[in-house]
Amino acid sequence: KPTKSAIPESEKVRAAQFHNDLIEIIAENDETLMDHYLSKGELDEEEMRKGLTHSMIKREIVPVLCVSAKMNMGAGRLMSFIDVVVPAPVEMPSVRTQSGVDLPADPKGKTCAFVFKAMSEANVGEMSFFRVYSGTVKHGMDVVNEQTGVTERLGQLYVVNGRKRHDVETLEAGDIGAVVKLKNTHVNNTLHEKGFNLVLPAIEFPNSRVRTSVISNRKGEEDKLGIALHHLHEEDPTLIIEHSVELNQIILHAQGEMHLQTAKHRLVNRFKLDVDFQPARVPYRETIRKTVNGQYRHKKQSGGAGQFAEVHMRVEPYHEGMPDPQGLTVRGTDVTNLPWGGKLVFLNCIVGGVIETRFLPAVMKGVMEKMTEGPVTGSYVRDVRVSVFDGKMHAVDSNEAAFKTAGRMAFKEAFIGADPQLLEPIYNVTVIMPEEQVGDIMSDLPLRRAEIVGVDADGHYQILTCKMPLAELDKYATVLRSLTAGRATYDAAFAEYVPVASQIAQKLHQEYLVHAKDED
Repeated sequence: KPTKSAIPESEKVRAAQFHNDLIEIIAENDETLMDHYLSKGELDEEEMRKGLTHSMIKREIVPVLCVSAKMNMGAGRLMSFIDVVVPAPVEMPSVRTQSGVDLPADPKGKTCAFVFKAMSEANVGEMSFFRVYSGTVKHGMDVVNEQTGVTERLGQLYVVNGRKRHDVETLEAGDIGAVVKLKNTHVNNTLHEKGFNLVLPAIEFPNSRVRTSVISNRKGEEDKLGIALHHLHEEDPTLIIEHSVELNQIILHAQGEMHLQTAKHRLVNRFKLDVDFQPARVPYRETIRKTVNGQYRHKKQSGGAGQFAEVHMRVEPYHEGMPDPQGLTVRGTDVTNLPWGGKLVFLNCIVGGVIETRFLPAVMKGVMEKMTEGPVTGSYVRDVRVSVFDGKMHAVDSNEAAFKTAGRMAFKEAFIGADPQLLEPIYNVTVIMPEEQVGDIMSDLPLRRAEIVGVDADGHYQILTCKMPLAELDKYATVLRSLTAGRATYDAAFAEYVPVASQIAQKLHQEYLVHAKDED
């Protein structure tokens, strides 16, 4: 643990300037304090305390205190600050509910509480932490969860101090307490007495900045891992769990590397799991750039009834407003908005009944099946038009299974010949940094294949916007922390899919071929 020492001589001028800046900000928000400051040139400790409290009530100042749980530093100072300076709930303005109603912190008002934290404890179970915003919460009373509509009975109430729990019978407006074993209540839920329907403002959690896949090293513990991850998310909603069917991975989204390591520590030490974190795969997309005709004959004979189907199709890149396929007669159209983005347009262009209409849905199923594992990298396929225009069938051996297989394989062969193009997800990234670090960050971005959009000033900080591939963004939190010693931050949101550079696409294709399953 670091030791306290006097401010070095080299830093005393800066420390004095910070102190004076704080005094000026406090004085600016109170006319009486400003007069005292102008006449005396300073404010005493009591005046500063009152000024801070007054400014916090008016929401003109938001104090920031530094605390390290790991080093056990600053917690006592924080608690003292809350005790001496932070205004009591009854001093603060009324809270405005989502319906626009002001809710004062009145112990005699109707009961309303907000769940802001959950925690699971051995031998206790799920514990919900809440703040009473109005009225009085009593042991044994029934409250309604506004989000779920479930009536919850409040069992034993606690006031929690570190690891210690103190039983209480009541909690009034402004109090923070805990209760165990609520049936269906989660973080950000509003609890209120029956008939007092309202929703308190939810906590807005930041977007995730890093992601990783979670691998169980012991067979048979997949369910146990799922339960443990659910508990972690309930306790920390910024830790988001994604069971990705597309990537065949369990993806953990977090705020940073330390956040991920904390989650891993809990999985290993608290839930006794043997897990590893591995890079999360990137959800690429596949499409095509050319129009190609493809065909496939599926024929199987194994003693009894066999399987036979032949399908001819035209595969082409799809875009809105494109004309009907040249040289073909469209007899039916099926447009599918794909759940992963883009469209499949499936056209029936059969002439003369060479394939009965009842088999066309099976052909489309085969196409869709292959679109969930594209031929290039196994990624989802989007924005294609498929026109089935010819084929053959057998009076006995043709069935839906045969045409599904023929449709899948005909689509695969045509797709490979239609100049496939790999697309990657691009994110809009906003980086906030001290102005002296703009150069380092801007010179690093080309290494991340990022495209700089612009830079704006905000006081002593610069706000840089750029577009960055998800494949690079996964590592950017660590890179940015290293470049700026943790003084910069960023936010990211999905923007679009764009073509991948050919050399990267070729590398990904070769990696896929190594692991791809052989098809019949």
